Amino acid sequence: MHIPFDNSYAALPDAFYTRLNPTPVKAPHLLAYNTDLAALLGIEIGDLTEAAEVFAGNQTPDNAAPLAQLYAGHQFGNYSPQLGDGRAVLLGEVTGTDGIRRDIQLKGSGPTPYSRMGDGRAWLGPVLREYVVSEAMHALGIPTTRALAATATGENIWREQGALPGAVLTRVARSHLRVGTFQVFAHRGEVEHLKTLTGYAMNRHYPDAKTPMDLLRAVCTAQAELVTKWMAVGFIHGVMNTDNASIAGETIDYGPCAFMDAFHQNRVFSSIDQQGRYAFGQQPGIAVWNMAQLATSLIQQMDDRDAAVEEATAIVHAMPAQLEAGWLTNFAAKIGIANPTQADTKLIEDLLTLMQTNGADFTNTFRALPTDAARDQFSNRDAFDVWHASWQSRTPSIPLMNATNPAVIPRNHRIEEMISAAVAGDMGSFERLNAALATPFTMTDPDLTRPPTQAEIVPATFCGT
Repeated sequence: MHIPFDNSYAALPDAFYTRLNPTPVKAPHLLAYNTDLAALLGIEIGDLTEAAEVFAGNQTPDNAAPLAQLYAGHQFGNYSPQLGDGRAVLLGEVTGTDGIRRDIQLKGSGPTPYSRMGDGRAWLGPVLREYVVSEAMHALGIPTTRALAATATGENIWREQGALPGAVLTRVARSHLRVGTFQVFAHRGEVEHLKTLTGYAMNRHYPDAKTPMDLLRAVCTAQAELVTKWMAVGFIHGVMNTDNASIAGETIDYGPCAFMDAFHQNRVFSSIDQQGRYAFGQQPGIAVWNMAQLATSLIQQMDDRDAAVEEATAIVHAMPAQLEAGWLTNFAAKIGIANPTQADTKLIEDLLTLMQTNGADFTNTFRALPTDAARDQFSNRDAFDVWHASWQSRTPSIPLMNATNPAVIPRNHRIEEMISAAVAGDMGSFERLNAALATPFTMTDPDLTRPPTQAEIVPATFCGT
């Protein structure tokens, strides 16, 4: 097996990580392997048994530099001074055939110094959830970490439900740098390490950035673009802590995430989000809050802090306007308007209000708008007809709508169905979901577009730790 590692993070000071190998497992078995992504990364595998050994952590590939990264973070608004990779090991980096450098990380690979009394493992359900949802997000054109492999460990792990089958996810990201990576050094007052990290992040992700404030501006833009894309597909991250906010502007750490069925601005699925901090409609504001924490950290290295505070404040305060513009662009495209005006904001908001009061399915309503079937989503069809007449006056583009509104998303009940089958040894549902989600704008499996019945509704999702 050949992985063309070319590692840069491992060359940073030892304070940034702890070097360690993954903890071996009993009987690794490769459940899923992403051949398209492997080809992009230049990975060659010969024997599937050897690949399972590598992706489970039993064998360390040549030129890997395994380590657990250090970071801190605000979790539900409360600062934790040290978090870090508690159940993950970064094997190393590769530069793909597209010229982009990416991390290859094993998630669920055993305990590290940052495990905080956890077992460092993952069970099969969250591993397959992240595999399916992250690959679906990629197919939707939304920046995201990706899944290279899912490997069963042949061991049980213990959670509240009892003994569950263990698994390891091989995750690929443009990097695993987080807002929390900056916070840990800023809060410790380790300015030289903060400067080193800032330079590394600019060189790796934003080479046009020359100063810490340039980096802040670039990350704010990337996060604004990301979150407005989430909103446009009804995605709820569920745990937007600063340790889950990627400097690269990717969706990272799919824990209690979910896609909405019936639309509601305050929809929450995460079992740990008791106050609705990360509800669907709260996500833009939380993105701004997270960037304010990044700004606070970056400022600590500046010589003229008063000037830095003024500049950083202006950058963060500009972000709501970026989010509003991105929201309008994305949602206008969903109703077929390529060049929206501010007046279109009300047209979109009126539709969302109708959807919320009528319990309309988010994905199916937008997908059906060019047809008469859209009317069936609404109990108050007269109100929808009034809106529809106003919308038609804007002469919407049907091709734009079909290219923007997915026919299929990874619905919660289908994810749970897939996990239950996989636990029983049947990977058919997993393969079916992945196949359909690979072309989300094409209707290849109509049954997967069906919203859940009352008995199938998934009221809460869990992080799996």
